Amino acid sequence: MRINRGVHRVRVYVRSAPGTYVWLAVLFVTTVALHHMSPEFEEEFLRQRSTNIHELSSNPVRVLVSSAMWIDSGHWLPYVVLYSLFHAPAERWLGTARWLAVCAAAHVLATLISEGALLWGIRHGMAPASAVNTLDIGVSYALAGVIAVLVYRIPEPWRYVYGFAVLVVYAVPLVTGRTFTDLGHFASVLVGFGCYPLVRVRNPKETAGASAG
Repeated sequence: MRINRGVHRVRVYVRSAPGTYVWLAVLFVTTVALHHMSPEFEEEFLRQRSTNIHELSSNPVRVLVSSAMWIDSGHWLPYVVLYSLFHAPAERWLGTARWLAVCAAAHVLATLISEGALLWGIRHGMAPASAVNTLDIGVSYALAGVIAVLVYRIPEPWRYVYGFAVLVVYAVPLVTGRTFTDLGHFASVLVGFGCYPLVRVRNPKETAGASAG
């Protein structure tokens, strides 16, 4: 009986955030596919789906979409935890459309900012010319943006504690590492904070669920 209740709760939780778990399902399939590739083939395969300068200059829309369908670490289970902790609550709160808008804004804008900075570095001799083909895939920019936008879900005064903690977590690598991906993650956080206009309207489904409760 308890097992059936547990399964039911899991189903309800997954159905309440369909976009999150469809995305996770896609990532599961692509991760399994990666594990069946040789290292040489995998590197070239991912490079063609990477949001590096070369691919962005020739196939921007394709790589911006495809790069968000692969996990650079090859480990899927940690993302199940992260998606359930951050993406799922955000999707239930905002609704799928607005949640997806935050993800897209963080992913696209952070990619353009970080790759733009890398291009500037190449042109000024601060990075090698070969960096135009740097491998840059993954879902971390969208995740950082969603982690940041959740600050508006938290009541005061804990909102400020959470926001400060998020800034510190992403600012420290930027200061110490100073890579273009560190810049991208920090830019994603700022984009998430900037999505306040999207959170001002309550999700009707959430409101209805609260009333029913």
